[in-house]
Amino acid sequence: MDHIVVLGAGVGGAMSANMLDRRLDDDTRITVVDKSAEHAYQPSYYLLPFGYMEPEDQFRDVREIMRPGVEFVEDEVTGVDPDAKTVDLSAESLSYDYLIAGLGNRLGGESTPGMMEGWEETDSVFPFYYFEAAMDMREGLAEFDGGTFVVTVPDTPFKCGGAPLKMTMLAEDYFRRQGIRDDVDVVMTKPGDAVFGVSPYREKLEEIWAERDIEFRGNFTVDEIDYEAQEIHSEEGETQEYDFYAPVPPQFGQPALTENSPLTEGDDEHGGEYVTVDENTMQHTEYPDVFGIGDAGDTPNAKTAAAARKQAHVVVDNLVAHMNDGRMTAEYHGYAACPLLTKKGKAMIAEFDYEDSISAPVESRANWILDINVLPSVYWNAWLRGYDPLP
Repeated sequence: MDHIVVLGAGVGGAMSANMLDRRLDDDTRITVVDKSAEHAYQPSYYLLPFGYMEPEDQFRDVREIMRPGVEFVEDEVTGVDPDAKTVDLSAESLSYDYLIAGLGNRLGGESTPGMMEGWEETDSVFPFYYFEAAMDMREGLAEFDGGTFVVTVPDTPFKCGGAPLKMTMLAEDYFRRQGIRDDVDVVMTKPGDAVFGVSPYREKLEEIWAERDIEFRGNFTVDEIDYEAQEIHSEEGETQEYDFYAPVPPQFGQPALTENSPLTEGDDEHGGEYVTVDENTMQHTEYPDVFGIGDAGDTPNAKTAAAARKQAHVVVDNLVAHMNDGRMTAEYHGYAACPLLTKKGKAMIAEFDYEDSISAPVESRANWILDINVLPSVYWNAWLRGYDPLP
């Protein structure tokens, strides 16, 4: 009996496991491993501070998401030996015939001096990619009556490149709705020199930010945070003062793969943090029985749930073909999508792949409704369960 082990119960892992369970017969065993039995809807984290989503709706038990034929093991992955075809867990070891590596990436706020301390010891620093920080930020916003509001972007790959832009624009709109906009300076910093990397969305955002007096500071790489003085210091030698600070924490690959496996040892521009795969087939470049998916892979696309959803189809098709000694014909072309919420009730959808933009940069209420009211239901009831009703 073939044994497929899926590392991670995120979007890519859950969707792939459920799709494989429908595609394959009972002679194949499918096991999903994750250190937590709780799956979080992470796109809610930049919405929770403003009350646009509620915390009780953002979590599900992984075991309720998985099909009956999928085994779930709640344990931490500590290493992978692709030569022996084994996965080391904290409590046991698993053997596999085929492996899907989808452990995602790791929030590393502690790598920036002062970030976590600022969150723990003050009421002005909120690294909102952590659920608890997003909820603390909700309380902080209720008390904030003016000053400098700052969002920063790290110099690492990170989940949902549009999230800091959305946080910035939603905050500016929130202050306007609260009647304190004239008392708040809204600033976002970024290591690069463009507010968004893909045209025509970049130009549209620049237009919106100019109209709404949102300041963008490019070429600002966060080095440390002096939370007592309420200052952010950059590697370039500059300083940004703040009264309310919402940083995106740096993010890295999972230690089980970066330190205790050779799966990340390819020629990776990110220093071996992510699983080295072919950017089209999603198959590992050295170990043909291993596939990567989602944030765990080193594909040069935006790290979004929409990307993982598209990759799942490619991984499943190619893995099944590989298992049957067939030719792998499915290809991932870098698709990613990011709903860019510009204000309450308005959003535009940025869609793009490795080569081109796909959708027009149009703000609409329909896009807001899609992101806030439609996609969460599709996410929980279709995508994670291995169904894909959208094109």
